[in-house]
Amino acid sequence: MASASPVSTTAKLTFFVQPPDGVRAFQSINHVNTADGVADRVRNFEREEKQVVIENLRGKEDLASLDKTGFQIVYHPAQHTSFTDDAEIEREYYPESADLIKKVTGASRIVFFDHTIRRHRPGEIDDAPHKRQPVSQAHVDQTTVSSIARVRRHLPPAEAEDLLQRRFQIINLWRPINNPAIDWPLALCDYTSVDAKKDALPVALIYPDREGETYGIKYNPNQKWKYFYGVTPEEAILIKCFDSIQDGSVARFTPHTGFEDPTTPKGTPLRESIELRALVFYD
Repeated sequence: MASASPVSTTAKLTFFVQPPDGVRAFQSINHVNTADGVADRVRNFEREEKQVVIENLRGKEDLASLDKTGFQIVYHPAQHTSFTDDAEIEREYYPESADLIKKVTGASRIVFFDHTIRRHRPGEIDDAPHKRQPVSQAHVDQTTVSSIARVRRHLPPAEAEDLLQRRFQIINLWRPINNPAIDWPLALCDYTSVDAKKDALPVALIYPDREGETYGIKYNPNQKWKYFYGVTPEEAILIKCFDSIQDGSVARFTPHTGFEDPTTPKGTPLRESIELRALVFYD
């Protein structure tokens, strides 16, 4: 962790604006519109920026947990540190990450279904998997519909139906690469401050071969946004994207987004990070 750790920062976060007349929102993942010289994915909804105070939880890390706030930070240096070859990542980093998630959650089985490496490269168009940039809109990676579909997509039919009878989650494991994530850090919204029915609205993700669904997050002044200043490559953040327990006793999901911190010193190394997406099952 960097030495000078602020109490909070104030930054612009980007929020979802629902299309009019109840039209279903969508976004095309690999189709980019470069009209007006600005690269943006093809979509049918608007976005709005809001100035938000984002509290730094350094020194208060224990206030954040997967079941209460929906996210949690851990100190856990990785054995795999190169993150340059997808096959090596799956062979070396996946198993140690599965052990970490089991240790934190008490889960009995972890199934990773993909990973994304993000590198902040100003001016580069994010139009291919190897060009992914930090996401700059408040969102949740999965909805209830897409979470159930994930289980059925990645596991044999009989096994999937059995696992769907018990508690399962989708958890992202996010880790900086090479340098502390001071440039374009990760903002996370405390689930206890979220109005799940009004703040989170489904957005279809259109891929060439399939369709997914995420939640776009509408701005709500009651939301409490948090971050951990200067997350190092020796640390990881677990982000809950779905929980099948939806009776109000635990956090269902965590709205999150990358953001440009206006206090970032010039010359700060550009953010690089990896996120693993995991199906998390319990006996």
